[in-house]
Amino acid sequence: MTLLQDTIDRISGGNANFRKRAKERLDQLIMPHWALGRVMDLALDLAAMTDSMRPPVVRKRIVVMAADHGIIETGVSLFPAEVTLQMMCGFLNGHAGINVLARQSGTDLTIVDMGVAGDISTLPSERILHHKVAAGTRSFAEGPAMSRDQAIQALEAGITVALELAAETDIFGTGDMGIGNTSPSSAIVACLCRKPVEEVTGRGTGLDDKQLQHKIEILEKAISLNRPDADDPIDVLSKVGGFEIAGIAGLILGAAALRKPVVVDGFISTAAALVASRLAPLSRDFMIAAHRSVEYGQVAALADLGKEPLLDLNFRLGEGTGAALAMNLVEAAVAVLTEMATFDEAAVSRADK
Repeated sequence: MTLLQDTIDRISGGNANFRKRAKERLDQLIMPHWALGRVMDLALDLAAMTDSMRPPVVRKRIVVMAADHGIIETGVSLFPAEVTLQMMCGFLNGHAGINVLARQSGTDLTIVDMGVAGDISTLPSERILHHKVAAGTRSFAEGPAMSRDQAIQALEAGITVALELAAETDIFGTGDMGIGNTSPSSAIVACLCRKPVEEVTGRGTGLDDKQLQHKIEILEKAISLNRPDADDPIDVLSKVGGFEIAGIAGLILGAAALRKPVVVDGFISTAAALVASRLAPLSRDFMIAAHRSVEYGQVAALADLGKEPLLDLNFRLGEGTGAALAMNLVEAAVAVLTEMATFDEAAVSRADK
């Protein structure tokens, strides 16, 4: 049995018993009923994910998957491919957006090379997890982005990362780096959600109206050329996806098999979560949607996943920045569940019925 199939087979849903126990406690806390709203909803989810009334979330980690994309040759991005490698350097130097927000929330950061096209030999090798499938995908405007075997390799690399980091991680967050990766993400969502490309394609790094229309036309032609099978998520991933997107999907599957929560970042991560959910529907039970991106495609992907994001801050950076901020809410939810007193414990009178 392959690692991918074994992982999928080990994923079971959230624990209904712990969800029930958590609700019974939260119903009795000293406040008007459910007065902390979605923070309390999150506490229920965490109890069900972790099989615990004291969900472990202290050891937080965001995994940033990095890879390049041949599709940028068609002019769908304002930035050149070398920026992917340059931003990896920024992550390692600690001065990128994800570094700032991860430090703020006390979250560790792991960088993974899934398929960076540039020469990473100049970067400190010991600080990068090396799972490169190839030096970037091929342009799916001319044919499949990768082979099916490469798609599976990338998914299994993400699972391997989850397994390798599990002993030192209570909760994962997803992050991405890959110039041009809103294009494969839009294509994935269009295919899996069966939506018109124009409804799920946004401005990415800041395209103007003319550039956006060009991007839409490129993706429409690419999907028509490759004809991804919407009923086969690996086929979709191989034909119009990206190595870091596959890696994130694998990370989510691995975390779900380990019964560890995953805070899913923005559009690219949500497209990856969509792939994971098609491979293992019960993996959704371990996903926490961090924030609502300004990218149109995330709306369809979140609706398909049945997820309402915790934050809505007009973010469009990626990197895992939304996941880093959402870690604060995760810890708040656990604190409410474990530290706040019930009416009986605090000897507080209840409301009249």
